Amino acid sequence: MSIGSPDSTVGVEEHPASAEPVRTAATPHGKSPSRIAFDRLRKDKVAVICASIVLFFILVAVLAPLLAKLEGQDISTFNTRQIDEFGYPTIGITPDHWFGIEPKTGRDNFARWVYGARPSLIIAFLATVVGTAIGVVMGLLAGFLGGWVDRVISWLIDFVLSLPFLLFAIALVPIVESLRGGSFNLTPEDQANIRFYVLIFVLAFFGWAGLARIIRGEVLSLREREFVLAAKAIGVPTWQVLFKELLPNLVAPIVISASLAVPAYVTAEAGLSFLGVGLVEPKPSWGQTIAVATNWYKADPLYLWLPVIGITALVLALALLGDAIRDAFDPKTRR
Repeated sequence: MSIGSPDSTVGVEEHPASAEPVRTAATPHGKSPSRIAFDRLRKDKVAVICASIVLFFILVAVLAPLLAKLEGQDISTFNTRQIDEFGYPTIGITPDHWFGIEPKTGRDNFARWVYGARPSLIIAFLATVVGTAIGVVMGLLAGFLGGWVDRVISWLIDFVLSLPFLLFAIALVPIVESLRGGSFNLTPEDQANIRFYVLIFVLAFFGWAGLARIIRGEVLSLREREFVLAAKAIGVPTWQVLFKELLPNLVAPIVISASLAVPAYVTAEAGLSFLGVGLVEPKPSWGQTIAVATNWYKADPLYLWLPVIGITALVLALALLGDAIRDAFDPKTRR
């Protein structure tokens, strides 16, 4: 059979040179690093479960008034008739009180539990947003501008990181209250609001420095890359180089830092409230409840375990979700 015979070309499909290549379903498409990371997160069962738990607590916090109304209770009603002469509840879990009532006061535990999720999440997320924004801006300026700007910002970072967090938080509350006239001249609502904002400030103040140091190191390596040098050569404004050229390449460390900061702030808020320098009445808080419940543990262990389980489940879910996000954005890891 000769090479040029028709039989030798059976099954061979001819394509003209000018024809476009055939695209099939198996043809790979280019994906951004963020898209790849989110695809990996969707396939991570641990991340999905933890995200569901976090979403559950967010819904509990958002729908707290509706949930308390569904039970038929609120956070401020004192059911003193259901408390004995020693302050112990005379009832347990009932259709009217799904988690029982609080010793000594008789307030509904379920209503205070759902409302207690609010300050922990609000403080943690607001402190993370503020601290992340400050840390990113400071890191960008220090790494890109260099010179005296870098020296000043680096000194500020070292100064903040050298401060004792716990002592600073304990000392700041009475200072702010004294500026407002002193704790004796403030209503309980004013004290609760002051401490709420002080906690956000303290957590954000100590949270930005670590991220700023990470961003600074990343920018120091990125500012010598070709795309940054080209943008500077053609006269692109500095702010545009920072936020349109460099910032998109810093998504991974920013997301990782923020995801790991939230559970740390939830724990810090509960710890400070437990020590008496966090939230106070009438604003309910899981940490505040734990501080009171330790005195009633033998008689009413459920009163203590409710906020402990809430904090443990929320922090564990946030921490595992943060680890999953870190692994998803790190191309060197495979889960």
